[in-house]
Amino acid sequence: MEVRAEIQRLAGARAEPLHRRLIDAADAFAHDRVRDAIRILRPLRDELPDAASVRELLGLALYRAGRYGPAAKELQAFDDLSGSVEQHPVLMDCHRALGHYAEVERLWAELGEVSPGPELVAEGRIVAAGALADQGRVAEAIRMLDRRAGAEVRRAKEHHLRLWYALADLEERAGNLPRARLLFERVRAHAPDFADVAERLAALG
Repeated sequence: MEVRAEIQRLAGARAEPLHRRLIDAADAFAHDRVRDAIRILRPLRDELPDAASVRELLGLALYRAGRYGPAAKELQAFDDLSGSVEQHPVLMDCHRALGHYAEVERLWAELGEVSPGPELVAEGRIVAAGALADQGRVAEAIRMLDRRAGAEVRRAKEHHLRLWYALADLEERAGNLPRARLLFERVRAHAPDFADVAERLAALG
């Protein structure tokens, strides 16, 4: 309803067909037809440049297509229009891919100030740590994640698994193999099919 109201406010009498096009794009995106989604969304963005919902979905589609520069532009527009930090981790990952490490740090600081929830903060923390590791600052990256890795939990959520996995990967890169193995084992204990955790453990022996 909120998206429909936004389109109605911006498009007036043209709202209904434009909203249907946005729904078509969302359906294409949901079914991994990323090129179709982008094809629909670009002209829609040109018609409704101030529609945060359009800029967000186009940014996510471009990100999934690996087009990080255009994706960052659209997601920054979404951020500016909506005032939301919901896509900050994705925007951070775009800038990480582009080597814009100062932007990653700026967005991470913004996310920390708002503290929108554990899942979103964990995603941002993983990207920020990855950016440090990309710059050869692996020890700093490990400390960033280790502060929030925490003890064992009874029912791990997705963000716990992703955080443990990312930390295990960094520990392996740093040569801390027993610690990496322990963390990968923790992931596998909660989610045996998570990513390639079984293969990573097998490789560690």
